[in-house]
Amino acid sequence: MSALAYGIQLPVQSQSTLYTEPWEAGAGPEDLTAVARAADAAGFAYVACCDHVAIPRRLAPAMSTVWYDPVATLAHLAAVTARVRLLAHVAVVGLRHPLLTAKQYATLDRLSGGRLLLGVGAGHVREEFEALGVDFERRGAVLDEVMDALRAALGPEEYPEHHGKRYDFAGLGQRPRPAQPRVPLWVGGSSPAAVRRAALKGDGWLPQGDPRDRLPERIARIRRLREEAGLGGAFTVGAIAEPLYVGRPGWDVGRHTLGGAPEEVAESLRAYRAMGVDQIQVRFRSRSRSELIEQIAAFGAEVAPRLD
Repeated sequence: MSALAYGIQLPVQSQSTLYTEPWEAGAGPEDLTAVARAADAAGFAYVACCDHVAIPRRLAPAMSTVWYDPVATLAHLAAVTARVRLLAHVAVVGLRHPLLTAKQYATLDRLSGGRLLLGVGAGHVREEFEALGVDFERRGAVLDEVMDALRAALGPEEYPEHHGKRYDFAGLGQRPRPAQPRVPLWVGGSSPAAVRRAALKGDGWLPQGDPRDRLPERIARIRRLREEAGLGGAFTVGAIAEPLYVGRPGWDVGRHTLGGAPEEVAESLRAYRAMGVDQIQVRFRSRSRSELIEQIAAFGAEVAPRLD
């Protein structure tokens, strides 16, 4: 059994009230860069960015309107990090023509030396789809076709070809090609349709907010679907861990936060590997950039070696 990998959804770049710490409201690019560099140094498998084009007023109080563009953000972070992979978690690729998406992410993969992980999802904000002229009610079917188109457009061929219901292209060259021979497509979402899409069309699954007790059933379903379809090869199962705090906090980190000595945190997280998870996405409670960076360093040095 391989080691349990760990990555992080970066702060600052998205500021939903569900997970944003108060200090992030006044933070900016320098803070984002510092945190990404800390994750790179601490052995994190990836740093991740979200994707929203525009937030309607009805959702802004909960979601905020702070959502950095993932391509621009990950390209910037590629230049200031050395080895950590760059995950779009998740790109709502149905909002854009697949050739445009392929051009952006192929360039990012080439510039970063093959560090891209492309997480994709169906999206949930109706107004974004309406503003961009995409059918919100058919977004699942749109995503299915876009994934097929991206498989072609992010492949090795200079002149990719795809013939579908919504998109049709051939004889159009795109260079640079990705540095990776196959850009991993991880599918985000926990609905039955998303789980099925991940199993049958993806290289990995990024669940959204599933508690631990729901994961084994969904992982078993993915394995069953893949076996029934005759699909083999590598497949990455992900999970989002509870909020973490390494050590004994001197402040209220919330009753749902997993904290304590490094071995206590590691012991709890090892349960994810036992249920078949390959990588966990972690986040840390913090009151400042410096405290977050301290938490990242402590996790890498003291918790990560105990995960196996």
